[in-house]
Amino acid sequence: MPESPTGRATYRLRSVCVDYATPAGPVAGARDITLDVPASGMTVLAGPSGSGKSTLLRVLGLVERPDRGTVELDGTDVAGLSHRRRRALRRDRISLVFQNPVDNLLPQLSVTGNLRAAAESAGHDHTTDDDILGELGLDGTGDWSVSALSGGQQQRLAFGCALARRTPVILADEPTSQLDDVSAERVLDVLRRLADHDLTIVVTSHDGRLIDLATHLVRLRDGALHDVPPAGDTRTPKGVDTP
Repeated sequence: MPESPTGRATYRLRSVCVDYATPAGPVAGARDITLDVPASGMTVLAGPSGSGKSTLLRVLGLVERPDRGTVELDGTDVAGLSHRRRRALRRDRISLVFQNPVDNLLPQLSVTGNLRAAAESAGHDHTTDDDILGELGLDGTGDWSVSALSGGQQQRLAFGCALARRTPVILADEPTSQLDDVSAERVLDVLRRLADHDLTIVVTSHDGRLIDLATHLVRLRDGALHDVPPAGDTRTPKGVDTP
């Protein structure tokens, strides 16, 4: 994958708002979000439950359309695209890793079968299974069933499937939240390695260990940005505690 020019943004969000209808009236999931997501490194969306980080991740994943504002992916305004075009962009450009490890995998397939299915889903005929498993610390598990893996191993395999798909963007929602400390540390090791690839990685988390890995830290509160560098500035704010 070619090296990204310094300062290039994969995503550009301008005045993005997402509203949810509730019996008590509309609730803002995202309020006036203006943000650039750098083309490389790891962007962490941090904040407590209800802060809007999962909503923002769904917007980036082209799963949710903003009610107002613009979202650009590699220079293309995606907010108004057809469902078919958005689905094609998700297939070609974006890999998603969910909180619950098993939700990311096909339990009827082996470890290697999951990697190959992931590659095929993005239009690739084959993948370097052993290389990916080695990078994940899953050497020798290629013939194992998904159920034979621990939760942490399943989550590492989920990131392996993202690598097998060869998408330039990986989005992960609270990837350590369902894991014990030891398993979480091993997933963090995988994220450290992925951050060295020329990939756009965006992760939601309130895990301080994961926040410490951020090359670009975005803090949210009540659906709005809170203590974040302005668009185009990739510096990580220091000395600010997550609310």
